[in-house]
Amino acid sequence: MNFYTGCPIWSFKGWVGNFYPEGTKPGDFLHEYTLRLTTVEGNTTFYAVPSTKTIQGWAAEMVEGFRFCPKLPRTISHAGNLSEHIEEALTFVEIMSELGSNLGPMFLQLPPRYSPRQFEDLKAFLQTWPKKYRLAVEVRHLDWFDAPHHDSLNQLLSEHNMARVVIDTRPIRDLKGDKILRGSVYESLLQARERKPNVPVIPENTADFVFVRYIGHPDMQINLPFLSEWGDFVAKQLSQGLDVFVFCHSPENLTAPRLCRTLYQRVAAQIKIPPLPWDEIDASTFEQGRLF
Repeated sequence: MNFYTGCPIWSFKGWVGNFYPEGTKPGDFLHEYTLRLTTVEGNTTFYAVPSTKTIQGWAAEMVEGFRFCPKLPRTISHAGNLSEHIEEALTFVEIMSELGSNLGPMFLQLPPRYSPRQFEDLKAFLQTWPKKYRLAVEVRHLDWFDAPHHDSLNQLLSEHNMARVVIDTRPIRDLKGDKILRGSVYESLLQARERKPNVPVIPENTADFVFVRYIGHPDMQINLPFLSEWGDFVAKQLSQGLDVFVFCHSPENLTAPRLCRTLYQRVAAQIKIPPLPWDEIDASTFEQGRLF
């Protein structure tokens, strides 16, 4: 298995009765999540570093083959120069290593103010990263996407076998879906447009794995052409032997698992991959229903 898809969270009560079984308790959310999707974007670690005991508890809930991809804490990524927080970063890696085989790539999300003028700082930080652990890097300052900084960053990441995060916010900027959205869902879409970066979508390989963050629209129809495009891309990367991680967001959270499933189906139509665990559960439930 080298295609992993999941959401940015696992603890969402709105999934009970549709993604999670009816009556699922919050304490069981993580385990039920790992039974259905294959990775999660660990955004919780951006806000606070969990204790070793918490990490061990998470690991106990995860099934074999599942990958947890933690975001580096904002006290590292959003607190000035990265090189001033190297020891803190190494401590974070040590804590997250308690996940064992369930640990996927970690990712460093840099703030919009972090520009190519800090290239040497980024270089110094990445040189200290333990080679044993995968890292993906997301930049948001628009100068990183222009020459010569675009190529310089790609070369730096390639030297360390680190992925350049691709974030696709095009779906939430499609205005056609606005006409059918109302209330809190529409408000969440407007907030996502304001908060998510509007940066070029340039999928490029700088490592032996790919790391994509797809920000989906609450209306599934708006997503379909984008998911078809990403399905083609993922299938191509898998055929070349790369590991692929795709995280599907949605402003209101409710749609995110469906985005993962639809993307997985698009990929499975082109290249042979194992069934999505969620689909296997649904198929088993259906067969049991027929028997009884």
